[in-house]
Amino acid sequence: MTYRTPSDGDPSSRFRLPYTVEPRRYQLHLIPDLESATFSGTVSIEAEAHDKVSVITLHAEELEVRSATVTSGDGLAQRVQLAELAQPAQPAEPAEPADAEHQDRISLVLGEPLAAGPLLITLEFTGILNDKLHGFYRSTFTDADGVQHTIATTQFEATDARRAFPCFDEPDRKAVFGISLDVPAGLDAFSNGPVVSEETLPGGGRRLRFADTIPMSTYLVAFVVGPLVSSEPVDVDGIPVRVVHVPGREAMTSFALEAAAHALRFFAEWFGLPYPAEKLDLVAIPDFAFGAMENLGCVTFRETALLADLDRASRLELERVADVVSHEIAHMWFGDLVTMKWWNGIWLNEAFATLMELMCVDHFRPEWQRWASFAAEREAAMGTDGLHSTRPVEYPVGPPEEAQGMFDVLTYEKGAAVLRMLERYLGGDRFRQGIRLYLSKHRLANTETADLWDALEQATGEPVGQIMDTWILQGGFPIVVAERTGDVTTLRQEPFSYAPADATSAIGRDWRVPVLARPLSALPAEPWRLLLADQPAALPDAREPVLVNAGASGFYRVQYDDQSLLALADRVGDLSPMERATLLGDTWAALVAGHGGLGQFLSLAEALRRETDADVWAQVASALGFLDLVVVDEDRPVLAAYTRALVGPAFASLGWQGRPDDDDERTATLRAKLLGTLGTVGADAEVRQRCMALHGAALDGGPDLDPDLAPAVVAVVAAAGGEKEFEAFLARQRAPRTPQEEVRYLFALAGFDQPELARRAFEVATTEARTQNGPFLIQQMLGHRSNGPATWARLTSQWDTLVELFPANIFPRMLDAVQRLCRQAALADEVRSFLADHPVPSGQRSVAQAVERLGVNVTVAQRLSGAMAGELSSGIDRLA
Repeated sequence: MTYRTPSDGDPSSRFRLPYTVEPRRYQLHLIPDLESATFSGTVSIEAEAHDKVSVITLHAEELEVRSATVTSGDGLAQRVQLAELAQPAQPAEPAEPADAEHQDRISLVLGEPLAAGPLLITLEFTGILNDKLHGFYRSTFTDADGVQHTIATTQFEATDARRAFPCFDEPDRKAVFGISLDVPAGLDAFSNGPVVSEETLPGGGRRLRFADTIPMSTYLVAFVVGPLVSSEPVDVDGIPVRVVHVPGREAMTSFALEAAAHALRFFAEWFGLPYPAEKLDLVAIPDFAFGAMENLGCVTFRETALLADLDRASRLELERVADVVSHEIAHMWFGDLVTMKWWNGIWLNEAFATLMELMCVDHFRPEWQRWASFAAEREAAMGTDGLHSTRPVEYPVGPPEEAQGMFDVLTYEKGAAVLRMLERYLGGDRFRQGIRLYLSKHRLANTETADLWDALEQATGEPVGQIMDTWILQGGFPIVVAERTGDVTTLRQEPFSYAPADATSAIGRDWRVPVLARPLSALPAEPWRLLLADQPAALPDAREPVLVNAGASGFYRVQYDDQSLLALADRVGDLSPMERATLLGDTWAALVAGHGGLGQFLSLAEALRRETDADVWAQVASALGFLDLVVVDEDRPVLAAYTRALVGPAFASLGWQGRPDDDDERTATLRAKLLGTLGTVGADAEVRQRCMALHGAALDGGPDLDPDLAPAVVAVVAAAGGEKEFEAFLARQRAPRTPQEEVRYLFALAGFDQPELARRAFEVATTEARTQNGPFLIQQMLGHRSNGPATWARLTSQWDTLVELFPANIFPRMLDAVQRLCRQAALADEVRSFLADHPVPSGQRSVAQAVERLGVNVTVAQRLSGAMAGELSSGIDRLA
């Protein structure tokens, strides 16, 4: 037999379809009925039988398959008997009795067995356009005249193509897709390929046929039907690029088109391969569960991740658009052209696309210093990876549903960070040579992670597999302990964690740590390069302080001896912004883990009080925000006073408005960060009064808020406001001018202190907000100092309703905020107990991590409670 089978030890083997029959080409025709929320269709699958076959098993879920025919290579057709529940995949025939574990399959039982060779499978089917944001589903919007319209659109990753048409719905069953759609009059349609023919239907409407795709996985198929319009195409080296959107958003497409054009050119040159499709449509969908989806040639997005009004969007909002557009276009090569064999490899798709997104945006807008802002995103990953409930980046996946747990901060941010660490260690040119080799060798095929390491080893001669297996196949990361004796700095490693380990810990040990280090005066000379293993290693002699993790590209913490840390603090100005932010992050992590005190962190923050980088201040602001969450009521004024003393002078030096002498675009981001911190944690009366005045004037027809300050001003108004402001926010989110404004005012409803307003905000989240946004409003409310406990009570009382209402894959992200319910140990116990008894439909591991972090935060809050006021008062004296 020549067909492939999973190895005996592969946990996915019993969940895969037999490899006896494999698809080569699909001809799919769909007839959506948007009014009745149904669709019908036919699919003809050209396939290859590798052996004699009497049963053909494929995927179909929530579909009614009305007929099926199988035609052999000699043209003889036979109708088949349908068995809706198929036995788990096995390479041998015949199929065994039905298994309820596989209700997403159908078996075609042939009357006469067919010999090996080509065959054609034809099926007729019907289905429902669901409202769960997966498969073939409905999205709605209301136009300027108050009329509601419906869009039929798709989201197939990971295993939802089977909800739209019968198929071999596994990533390594690549095939060509030819798609045609019957489109009602007045609507338009978009798919992976360009339209190649169009005919008028007798009853009205059109039949559109789209060009065949390259061989690709089913999860990358896309089709969208609705009252949509598109921008004029931009020609990017022969590739037409458009933004597709609901009418009325025409003025919000220019930035995405600019970012997409740059990304297409950047990646074609960087990868050394042409773009693998004939066109690129970027489609903004009003209801969308993710940020975006990399369907080949037809990428779908949340509106906030694609559409932006240049006159009203902040720099960070534009950065978000550039990030997501670049990320999805990177996938056209890394994920679409070359695809993982099974879902255990999804991390590499997403981590590499995140890495390339950062490279691309840094090239697109170098003044944004995208690598510096990535420091905060990496901190979020380390915050999870220091928990005992962490996981390896790559782990065996049995049923494909287990892959849903990979769509988290460990896949995206940790995965990208360890790839960046490798890229910096190997050198950019050598790293790119390895990636080019990998893509050219495996184009149109499927791979495993080891294939990438092999290509990088071939290009660089370095033991890439040995290094990366220690980062990818075990959870956690090390703390590199740097001990200086005389002129010699010795390094050793040990596992980092926020709490003592137990027998269930997923944190590993003995990483191969690619260390870059330098004496402080060596900037910008080449750093020392060292591969730290399980034995201590010494850096070259230096008569001055040595910075470990030079360039701040390493995914590890550094612990210095007291003398070295003091020396670094004295010369903190010799560090780059990303190095300063990383030093702050390491110091705060030591505090959380119980290895350092609050005074140590505050002293370092005070040494940076003249800092001019937004991302360094973001680390400080995050720490102050956590202190504001856990401080006891009677000490909260002391924290506010400390915040004003630390942050106030930096904000005063910038002022409320941009100036000609501002260093760069990031100065506006810094101004907003300082303003928001002063007006919330600092409770600065003058800041609050002016924010209220500016916001009121803008709503009354006066000047618009400065786009970069607007998010901070809105947050401050919520913290200081009451019912009048709540009503104004509610009205603006119901009639927004931009997608960003809609979510800004919606999520800001969580910022009001008054219990009655919190009750109303929860009601908005569960009755009025789009199901893609409601969970995130509840997330914000759970994290609120005053109203979090009441929000938790509402959530638990309505649990069953929320499980039905919200998409399953968003639930873990909503519950991530339970880690902030840490002021009362009894409430934390209640949270643990409830979530243990009520597992979520998807992403249970992420919930376990939030619960563990809740316990860590309770411990930190208790540890800080007695000494916080004194440490803050001493800090105020030092800052005076």
